[in-house]
Amino acid sequence: MPATSPSRPRLSPALATLLLLIALNLLNFIDRYILPGAQSLIQREYGWNDQRMGALTTGFFFTYMLVAPLTGWLGDRLPRKPLIIAGAVLWSLATLTTAWVSNDSFWGYWMLFLRHALVGVGEATFSIFAPAVLADFYPERERNRILSAFYLAIPVGAALGYLAGGALGTRYGWRAPFFLCAFPGLLVAALYWVWGREPVRGASDHIQTDRSRSSFLGLFTNGAFLTGTLGLAALTFAMGGISTWVPTFLHRSLGYPVDTSSLIVSAITVVDGIAGTLVGGWLAQRWLRSDDRALYLFSALSVALTLPFGALVFFGPRVTAVPALCAAEFFLFLNTGPLNTAIVNSVSAPVRATAISVNLFCIHAFGDTFSPQIIGAVSDITKNLRLALGVTLVFLVISAAILQVGSRFAPRLSDQPVP
Repeated sequence: MPATSPSRPRLSPALATLLLLIALNLLNFIDRYILPGAQSLIQREYGWNDQRMGALTTGFFFTYMLVAPLTGWLGDRLPRKPLIIAGAVLWSLATLTTAWVSNDSFWGYWMLFLRHALVGVGEATFSIFAPAVLADFYPERERNRILSAFYLAIPVGAALGYLAGGALGTRYGWRAPFFLCAFPGLLVAALYWVWGREPVRGASDHIQTDRSRSSFLGLFTNGAFLTGTLGLAALTFAMGGISTWVPTFLHRSLGYPVDTSSLIVSAITVVDGIAGTLVGGWLAQRWLRSDDRALYLFSALSVALTLPFGALVFFGPRVTAVPALCAAEFFLFLNTGPLNTAIVNSVSAPVRATAISVNLFCIHAFGDTFSPQIIGAVSDITKNLRLALGVTLVFLVISAAILQVGSRFAPRLSDQPVP
């Protein structure tokens, strides 16, 4: 009899879906952060002040925030795979059309505003459905590890977005990176259509459910969900303002060229993002073996450790700004996986997409929807971008305090096996 060739190992549906969702998350954040990377170049062409420039990001998050409740409701009732694909296609096409923004200051502004708003609609679908899909593949104790891998795409995508906006924009004009970065999203959306899978809702849930975990109204009496959401909202206010204005701060306040500023922020973001997210996920996972409160406590600690380095960036001498920024971002990224996992674990499958949408609404309504514009307005009034960025430190203190309180409401995982 002829010898049979050994079968090739195949990716499991869960792993294939995870890898494709990581790729889409990467492209999601590249498209989002091209604008901050090219911000100084756009202002140079049009002459817009800081408040008007910050309003573009406000428009993005305002749309994101308003669309989130509807997409969450749909995600708990309809198959999520086509919704994820539709969102990726929408944000990619919106990014593509930015290459043809008008040279006229009036029309150029409103075309950019509309573009950023449409990107917000597309991302509102993906950011809600992807974590819910992954939660249905993996049980509660494993989700910190899986979501840490998923959110690893955030710093890498943000860094590439900064780099594309600043470096490519400086060399080829600020419209070019929007054109070049749009096509990969369309390609990965097509691959997800072929290989992505839709898991059974709640297939991996083990925590005993009750009204606060399984109904919309119950979310507003769910201490674990509320403190995780409000803590993340305060943190998002700070991160949204910092991520939008730090490249401009390095250029304007510290004297770095535009392309150098974007390169510095990109390098720090990608290195710290990868290191911080991996280390944070690993440390929180080990802590979780002995303490069900670990996801909240670890997140609070990482935010608190960010504070002194953030103060040194904005108010310290020029020579310490870049090293301090590196340290601050590392500690900030430690909580990426643990805090998002805490929110996902705080609810059960029947209401998970809705809960994530409420979470996104809150973190943007009270977080980064208005923080870039507020910081821009304070900068315009005081003529001091350092002072304006110092507002973010206050919100880091608030975030750490809320998450510390949240540890009291952490769901019990003790009845599940430790991986």
